[in-house]
Amino acid sequence: MKPHDVTRVRLTGVFTALVTPFNEKGELDEPALRKLVRRQVAGGVAGVVPCGTTGEAVTLDPDEHERVVAVTVEEARTGRRAVRVIAGCGSNDTRKSQKLAERCRKAGADALLVVTPYYNKPTPRGLVEHFKAVADAGHLPLVAYNVPGRTGLNMLPETVLQIAEDPRVWAVKEASGSLDQACEILRHRPEGFSVLSGEDSLALPMIACGGDGVIAVVSNEAPALLVALVEAALTGDRDEAARLQAKLFPLMRANFRESNPIPVKWALHRLGLIPDRLRLPLGPSSSAQHELVEEALKEAGLRDTDGNPVEGAL
Repeated sequence: MKPHDVTRVRLTGVFTALVTPFNEKGELDEPALRKLVRRQVAGGVAGVVPCGTTGEAVTLDPDEHERVVAVTVEEARTGRRAVRVIAGCGSNDTRKSQKLAERCRKAGADALLVVTPYYNKPTPRGLVEHFKAVADAGHLPLVAYNVPGRTGLNMLPETVLQIAEDPRVWAVKEASGSLDQACEILRHRPEGFSVLSGEDSLALPMIACGGDGVIAVVSNEAPALLVALVEAALTGDRDEAARLQAKLFPLMRANFRESNPIPVKWALHRLGLIPDRLRLPLGPSSSAQHELVEEALKEAGLRDTDGNPVEGAL
């Protein structure tokens, strides 16, 4: 895919950063993954994002990575409503990202999520060249991912805008936590370039500033609720958006009291959707975290006062 061959498509709405479920043996739990993706489609999301931070991608070997994407694609395109699959292929080694991009394309992904390389601390010029090289190899549109809390590198607005000059880069997942930074990108973005919040709790204010949606963690637990929140925000229904933000905010916050995806995987386990399994170096959540998540699930209406999953909310 060459730059002149591409017409940008605006990405709007909710895109769920999927967890990767593992079984009791620590292997990919395909039936659970299929169930999760079907639940997302039924919840009305615009897309799903396998093999990102929330998907513990750095613990997957290349064959597992490709299989997660392939299974996600199969389920995302089953039924009456297909959703986009934006597959993670990030690495701090450009060559590895290129190889993963090729595998994601082979597995049927619609686009690629590419995080800024971590640990290496590349210069702005290095970042521009990195994204170009991955686009050249993957032959798919890219979503650039800025998450300095994970990578140790904040991709500043001027660098994002330089990367956005390539029409193969359709969007940025902006997770710096800075609305100022997001607004600077929004002020100067090229035609058709999407700005997606990478912070669940900042999706509403970012949309109010002109943003297009969110790549979210909380929609793993509550897809329909977050879709309703974002739709209300995008259509200007401030009261409904604020009401839903208040309902989901405790869960948004609880999901990040420990390293993501530890809390969200435990929450999904409590909802009866996946086994409570992580891969090292991530370990199980604490009892204090359990209490926070339990209370947040109740406030979101996903569990009743006795702690049972609410029929119809799932």
